Amino acid sequence: MISVRRARIADSIAIAAVHVAAWRSAYPGILPNDYLARLSVPRQAAHYDGAIRAGECVYVASASGLDVPSGSGARVVGFATGRRARSRLPASDGRRPVEGEIETLYVLDDWRDRGVGRRLMRATAGHLAETGCRAAFLWVLRDNPSRWFYQRLGGRAVAEERILFAGQPVMQIAFVWDPIEILLQASPQAS
Repeated sequence: MISVRRARIADSIAIAAVHVAAWRSAYPGILPNDYLARLSVPRQAAHYDGAIRAGECVYVASASGLDVPSGSGARVVGFATGRRARSRLPASDGRRPVEGEIETLYVLDDWRDRGVGRRLMRATAGHLAETGCRAAFLWVLRDNPSRWFYQRLGGRAVAEERILFAGQPVMQIAFVWDPIEILLQASPQAS
């Protein structure tokens, strides 16, 4: 059984392990290999511990029951974070900025194509909607092989920009859900 819930401080290490594993799986050839090799579960855990303690929006997908080996207990297999937008992205209608930002979504490879990412995106969008966000966006590296997932959830590519990451220029794409209900209503068949 897979459940989605708000993260607890005790989840920090498991969240960090998912973060590191997902980056090492998704970004070879996109980001510098030495950067990926230096990713640290303890450093990432400290970051997520601080975010959870600060009350930031962090959701985890936890697998249990028949979905994990007998006697192993629940296991964090994915997570997502969101917040009020750090930077303003113009809305598609040009009248108002997009207020909500989904910062991260990472799912372990063995747990993809099971609806985990969709459920995490919907939970994060629900939190953003509760805080008054009428639209949401996220940035994804253009060469990320999973970027099509966001289109299947109804996200529209609205902007591209070049950023420096670990000293290397990379392109990223902004996907927007305006109104946010597009993401809140994403069906299992859509992902």
